[in-house]
Amino acid sequence: MTTARDEVTDSYYEFGTAADRWSRALMFFEAKEYVTAAGILTGLVAEVPEQVAPRLLLARAYYHSAQLKKAEGELRAVLARDPVEQYAALMLGRTLERQGRPAEAAPHLRMAAAMAGEFPESGA
Repeated sequence: MTTARDEVTDSYYEFGTAADRWSRALMFFEAKEYVTAAGILTGLVAEVPEQVAPRLLLARAYYHSAQLKKAEGELRAVLARDPVEQYAALMLGRTLERQGRPAEAAPHLRMAAAMAGEFPESGA
């Protein structure tokens, strides 16, 4: 059953242009209101699924609000669209680590480090 409060919240998340919602999501994210930012970004990502920036911010909002499975899904979607998105690779590695999956995290963390130009010392 949908309550009046749910309807107000949903309409707030959907109110305005895509640019308005992006600005509002950034404001909430910067205020560390990650759940609210995610609520706004979910609709925005559905509207413009090809854009990486809203999806990456949504993943970050999920990560910071401990919605790690959702963060993982969004990060995998970002990397499917943009395989050289260094921050997404780093975040995916950290998200997997936080879920207790270090073996799965390692390749993503190595890839992120390589994309950032950080290579292990080779002893040569």
